[in-house]
Amino acid sequence: MNVKEALAFADEVVFAKTGKHLDDMQVGVIEGVLKRQKYGDIAQALNCTEGYAKDVGYELWQLFSDSFGEEVNKLNLRSALIRKSMISNVTGGVINGHHNVIGSVNICKSSEESPEFLRGKQQAKIEAIARLQAIGLSDEQIVQCLDLTLEEIRQVDLTE
Repeated sequence: MNVKEALAFADEVVFAKTGKHLDDMQVGVIEGVLKRQKYGDIAQALNCTEGYAKDVGYELWQLFSDSFGEEVNKLNLRSALIRKSMISNVTGGVINGHHNVIGSVNICKSSEESPEFLRGKQQAKIEAIARLQAIGLSDEQIVQCLDLTLEEIRQVDLTE
């Protein structure tokens, strides 16, 4: 999920919850957080105080937390949006039983996976394998954990 897709999904969530679309300040805060910027840098780009940027973020994290049924904050925003966008596509827009309809965004492409998605999927696989090897799991154990084949495990070049 790229920043544009994440913003589109976030806007749908906010609209479903409040009846209002994201304003420029909210877009700027979400975009900055997704780009891993600090609040001070986000505030500078938005021409506001750091405190105001934090307040806008706090309100958004509370709204997302309520909509998703899990704590959302600056550190887990990206993963929460990815996870919930996939769930909303599968369930037809119901997020955690709250019936927030989010039917017009299709982030997951079922028939064709974008090159960006495939690169991300491969990177996640590499990181998971590396973590499991670091804690001492054998290739056979990793195969069971990740539901991969031994060939897939051995093809992953961990030197990337």
